[in-house]
Amino acid sequence: MTARVLRAADRAPVPWKNGGGLTREVATGPGGAEADAFAWRVSLADVTADGPFSVFPGVDRTLTVVEGPGMDLVVGGEHHIVDEPLWPHDFPGDLPTDGFLLGGPVVNLNVMYRRASTRAETAVVCGTVRLLPPPGGAVLALSLDDGAVLEGADGVRLDRYDAVLAAGASPGVLRTMGQAVLITFSDK
Repeated sequence: MTARVLRAADRAPVPWKNGGGLTREVATGPGGAEADAFAWRVSLADVTADGPFSVFPGVDRTLTVVEGPGMDLVVGGEHHIVDEPLWPHDFPGDLPTDGFLLGGPVVNLNVMYRRASTRAETAVVCGTVRLLPPPGGAVLALSLDDGAVLEGADGVRLDRYDAVLAAGASPGVLRTMGQAVLITFSDK
């Protein structure tokens, strides 16, 4: 397995595409792809005020609230109450979307992927997780707590919001001390 550890401390905040907030990019596929050229992208966004989401034509999104009380997402005029912490919520990224905070700031994990070419599956897991990328795909695991350990890599420790990106045929194992978000990317 080829695995890269992606440290939260190394992520610089950058403005959202629409300038309405800040995000910290965790990883993109292919690596280093610009906002209009990624197959998939994972980021953590700090949302401190109500406002519109950036529009991404041809992109599907999965939003998971990892901190805070949640949001009312109005996607294409339809309300979606996202108030269950750590519950992935899918929606089309090319519909006009507004977010309204339900009682204070939130941190959202955003997974975006091109629906014509890529599939992404997002799950919140705890305990021991096998990182098994599909053929030609990748798996990203983001630790939600301190103390996760990546076995097979000399016991590399992951702290809160550190991630590991795995590709290749051999599985790796992540042992969490709490929870992690596991995202599997594959070609359609």
